Amino acid sequence: MYLAPVAELDLDRLDRLHRTNIRGTFVVDQQPARRVRDGGAIINFSTSVLGLALPGYAAYAATKGAVEAITLVLARELRGRDITVNAVTPSPTATALFLDGEDEATIASMAAQPPLERFDTPSDIA
Repeated sequence: MYLAPVAELDLDRLDRLHRTNIRGTFVVDQQPARRVRDGGAIINFSTSVLGLALPGYAAYAATKGAVEAITLVLARELRGRDITVNAVTPSPTATALFLDGEDEATIASMAAQPPLERFDTPSDIA
């Protein structure tokens, strides 16, 4: 995962996060918004990092904040069809993408923060 202070943020890396998290959510949500039967559900993925305001996470948190905004707006746009639109906000999850480039001290500190005092696993979320 790309982390950098705002003052040092590489805009090409920000654009990639934007394409993945914001544009990707729009693209993925458009089809079910058009096709899901009444009574269906749409689930987006955000992050618990938003509430932590961790230094270096501004770009990532900004894109996930946008995912939460998309989720709220889409839920209201689909009002009357009994379709739920929610965002899941998992705690830090032990994946190669998350752990790549993190030093041991950061990993230990982040693992201690969730209520279970460990990282989620992909199977926890599935």
